[in-house]
Amino acid sequence: MTIAPAVVRAEPEVVRRPASYEEYLALAGETRIAEWVDGEYIEYMPPSSEHQSSVVFLIRLISTFVDELDIGQAGVAPWEVKLWPGGPSREPDVFVVLKDRLSGFDKMRFNGAPDMVLEIVSPGSVREDRVRKFTEYEQAGVGEYWLIDPRPNQRTVECFVRDAAGIFQPVEADADGRLYSSVLTYEGARFWLHVSWLWQEPQPKTSRLLRQIFDSDERFASREE
Repeated sequence: MTIAPAVVRAEPEVVRRPASYEEYLALAGETRIAEWVDGEYIEYMPPSSEHQSSVVFLIRLISTFVDELDIGQAGVAPWEVKLWPGGPSREPDVFVVLKDRLSGFDKMRFNGAPDMVLEIVSPGSVREDRVRKFTEYEQAGVGEYWLIDPRPNQRTVECFVRDAAGIFQPVEADADGRLYSSVLTYEGARFWLHVSWLWQEPQPKTSRLLRQIFDSDERFASREE
């Protein structure tokens, strides 16, 4: 396939160029973090160690929770998510698809709206994460959208849950600083995240946090830290 030359528009940490969906697939390959939106190829520069540290922490915590309860599949970028036929292709930092919707996966991507999406904000992705992706995920039917901003002087964790009208509504942390998921729940177990966990150095061990989440559930009580 021959890709016609195009003007490349660069931003901090982001490269954009007009492209068809087929060109996006050819350009992105399997290793680049790239997305396709409204006829535009968007490639993100290699993320910072702080960004990746947050991704690793979240995927370990969430995927273990999901696997232990056998409630679905967790994924991580650069895994393509085709939000709707002919619509944007995103690569969420972390996402979860519940068990009754796993048929949306094919060999290359997930087709449809994940039940849960988490994006880590970086200097070059603020508008994408907070405006364009927010709108797209809401329109596509994502059940829950988490925004983690590790930038200096930010360090925030926000959660938005889809209401009955299909609109994202903000979720407030409880008095102890816990944000509870409305999506990752099963037989009394409910995923939650303390907003301080992401900023602790060194980061707390997943096994210890899961014991807190499960309230000393015997499935985790015997695990060593």
